[in-house]
Amino acid sequence: MKTAMIKISLAALLSASAAFGAFAQEFTKGVVNKVDAKANKVTIKHEDLKNLDMPAMTMVFRVEDPALLEKLKEGSNIEFVAERVNGKLTVTEVK
Repeated sequence: MKTAMIKISLAALLSASAAFGAFAQEFTKGVVNKVDAKANKVTIKHEDLKNLDMPAMTMVFRVEDPALLEKLKEGSNIEFVAERVNGKLTVTEVK
């Protein structure tokens, strides 16, 4: 009985920590260089992307949600989250 209870508790703890990890994305500062609305892409000069283990640089990202493109203006300072989505670097959040 005790072993089953420990397994259930452990499973609950692991699923809770996995859920927390999904919401604890770290925002990175950057400057928008170019917005390509037709291709759903944005060029950003960014600081280190710690979650992707990537140094500061300028690069092109996909934008999965076209509504995010409306928040992006060339020359503006942003904070964003980038992740690998289907193997492609993608901006998933902007503030």
